[in-house]
Amino acid sequence: MTVILTNPQERTRFLKFMAVGTFGAVIDFGIANSLAHFFNMPLVYAGSISFTCAVISNFIWNRYWTYPDSRSRAIHHQLVMFFVVNIVGILIRIPILKFGEPPLLNLFQNMNLSSTITPEFLARNLTLAIAVGIVMLWNFFVNRYWTYNDVD
Repeated sequence: MTVILTNPQERTRFLKFMAVGTFGAVIDFGIANSLAHFFNMPLVYAGSISFTCAVISNFIWNRYWTYPDSRSRAIHHQLVMFFVVNIVGILIRIPILKFGEPPLLNLFQNMNLSSTITPEFLARNLTLAIAVGIVMLWNFFVNRYWTYNDVD
């Protein structure tokens, strides 16, 4: 973590990675909410599908924008490495979604909320936000020092 704070190039990469991740989170949240709302799909399934879509987008943006100097590996090899990191990320994410949503839903159901925002919507999105934040840190550090370790 101190590398990000002390090295301007790594700080720039981290900020780009976060921007890519933010775009991926929009994809992730949009697809997860659409699947959960329109198809009544459980969050674990909706979140897994949306996560996969976000990973594909993030790989493309990170390869060509965050780490454009990372070209010592073939794209398919690097994509496999990126997916391995993200498979571990989804293994971190699924228990957070499975076990994080019910207590948050219970909490929000016991609050007096406006009728425009449902407890289900709040619990789903807060759970997703927590999972995204934790997995984003995992993804950055492991991808930086494994998938993209060929850059200075």
